[in-house]
Amino acid sequence: MSFKKEDIYKALDTITAPGEGKSLVENKNITNIVVFGNEVEVDVTISNPTLQAKKKTEAEITKVIKANVSDAIQVKINLKVEKPAVKENPNKIRGKEIPNIKNIIAIASGKGGVGKSTITANTAISLAKMGFNVGVLDADVYGPSQHIMFDVEKAKPLSVNIEGRSKMKPVESYGVKLLSLGFFTDPGQAVIWRGPMASKALNQLIFDADWGELDFLLIDLPPGTGDVHLSIVQALPISGAVIVSTPQNIALADAKKGVAMFQQENINVPVLGIIENMAYFTPEELPDNKYYIFGKDGAKNLAEDIKTKFLGEIPLVQSIRESGDVGRPVAMQNGTVLEKSFNEITKEMVAELLKRNQNLPPTEVVRITTMSGCSSVKK
Repeated sequence: MSFKKEDIYKALDTITAPGEGKSLVENKNITNIVVFGNEVEVDVTISNPTLQAKKKTEAEITKVIKANVSDAIQVKINLKVEKPAVKENPNKIRGKEIPNIKNIIAIASGKGGVGKSTITANTAISLAKMGFNVGVLDADVYGPSQHIMFDVEKAKPLSVNIEGRSKMKPVESYGVKLLSLGFFTDPGQAVIWRGPMASKALNQLIFDADWGELDFLLIDLPPGTGDVHLSIVQALPISGAVIVSTPQNIALADAKKGVAMFQQENINVPVLGIIENMAYFTPEELPDNKYYIFGKDGAKNLAEDIKTKFLGEIPLVQSIRESGDVGRPVAMQNGTVLEKSFNEITKEMVAELLKRNQNLPPTEVVRITTMSGCSSVKK
């Protein structure tokens, strides 16, 4: 009886690997064959761990060798089960969750100057007054302002040791934990960073911080749809996004782009709703008068058009600006119309988040598979 190793390989090429759709040889399941006299030793590795798959593979190998090479061959099989190695895309960027943070909400706007940071600060205060543990990450790297709005402009985060690692302890003000690049930059100098530098700084604020137990982490994003936004959705699984706009058409056009950014297939972050800021002007001496300086119901109509929840409106009132400038958000007041407005908006946001958590799986960290970022939305 004379046969070669090639004869064994040819015979085994007729056997399909369990669950692979390819032959054992083509799929490289056969790792080694040793021929000695009338004995053949076959080393085979499969990915299917079931006993049925193992027995079937062993029986088929023995059968096909005896049938196609020689019935006199003594076949010995060494079978191993291994999970197939996952080939990582070198351009894929991965993120991770922050332990002990239940919900992460991004506050965004397509256009600058619509009061997004003011909405973020006052929403955080409203949540804290409701009894939640709240943190704010000021991700507006080129124009951080949360440290001013919370009256901690001169504060510096302390370093704490957590499980042998040095981490930043967020500054706490009015019951809200806060981290901002404003703590680390000279207030008199402009931040001139390219995208990668801004992204790296943000990652340090996110992952090198000891946030502790939080019910909500609010992220105050910069205007537009750029590097920082991509960095955030790549770094963190965002529970939902809130879009802030004023009523005029030019702001609504950008707000619509902000919604589209979160809803596009590659990002797929649920949009909890739209807030209309500066909805109307009310003079202090004429509290019942409403002057629609920037137009009326623009954000409300936009929310209806794109089938997104309208969370509410905030009037243009001088005390909101004054409170922000002195570092005491207006939502801290008790029994005022503005406190009521922010409470109602915050409750609507939480209600939408509860619906989102009940009806949708947890948001996954965005996997960007090209260094150029995400593709545009298909309409």
